[in-house]
Amino acid sequence: MRRRLLAVALALVPVLTVSACGDGASRAPFAETRTPPSLGSRFYPPQGWSWGYVRSGEGLIQRYGVSAPPVAPRATILILTGYGESAEAWFETASALNAQGFTVWVLERQGQGGSERATPWRDLGHADSFDPDVAAVRALTNGVVRPRMDIPFVVLGHSEGGLVALRAAEQGLSMDGLILSSPAFGLTAAPRSREDFARFAPAMRTLRLGWIRTLDQSGWRRDGPDGVQSGATHDPQRGKVQAAWMLANPDLRMGGRSLGWFAAFFDASEAAARDIRKADGPTLMLDAGRDQAVTATPQRRLCAAMVDCKETRYPGAGHDLHLESDAIRDPWLAAIVDFIRARIEAKALRRKG
Repeated sequence: MRRRLLAVALALVPVLTVSACGDGASRAPFAETRTPPSLGSRFYPPQGWSWGYVRSGEGLIQRYGVSAPPVAPRATILILTGYGESAEAWFETASALNAQGFTVWVLERQGQGGSERATPWRDLGHADSFDPDVAAVRALTNGVVRPRMDIPFVVLGHSEGGLVALRAAEQGLSMDGLILSSPAFGLTAAPRSREDFARFAPAMRTLRLGWIRTLDQSGWRRDGPDGVQSGATHDPQRGKVQAAWMLANPDLRMGGRSLGWFAAFFDASEAAARDIRKADGPTLMLDAGRDQAVTATPQRRLCAAMVDCKETRYPGAGHDLHLESDAIRDPWLAAIVDFIRARIEAKALRRKG
């Protein structure tokens, strides 16, 4: 039976490659990073930015950061990053939201950014399940953020972070609003179909082969594409931000995903679709019209199925709306601010009532 399971798992891809050429870097989390000298000051950490760690149960330790506005906060925002992103990619946006009077928290995903790694290969994107990500959101919210009752608490999830944010909402995380920016419910590229993963994932997990990375998922490369070259943004400066942080800080570097990661993604996206009516709070979905990372059909379908969801699509935008050119990013940011202001007004009215 064990041989049969092995044969089934190996049939998932024609060729498998183990990332054994990695440097065996520590799995440990880390906080402070070196600011790349190539970046302008607008990409520096927000004023008063500080780091911390959160862990839920036996899950991996995950890094988060926080910055407060210069005035009494009018709202609290929790940002959940996309695949391969570190919180540093959100510094410019966090500063802009601070300037609006909002406290900003950024939680990195399990196994990326400054978070603890699941394998000795630090640049390997691996997860057996997205459930620990959702658990970490709950742990950070309830144990660290502790949202105030008098101001709104809004969760903003980008890409796969949007999937995690939606699952948290579906599982009852208390929030006043949900923002999904280029949410990942379907991927434009995967080593095999969703159906193949459904067939082979049990054997792969039984044999603990989920950490294997296929040939189409390379490790981090110094000469890898930046945001403009990959089609994620059209802004030459913002397109270099994440690559610059990774170059200056080797522990931030991320390459391709493991087989286990893809299986976990498909499990989470199917669960999100199944439980979509449980996310019954106000939701704003902001999508990219030229997204080369995720597919549009499930975005439209899930927003239409939600109790209260409004969708806006930016026709010329790449996947990373927060790193796009001003012509796209400015309206995207304005939509977020307007949504949060509406939550502020709604909360004030409820208090008066």
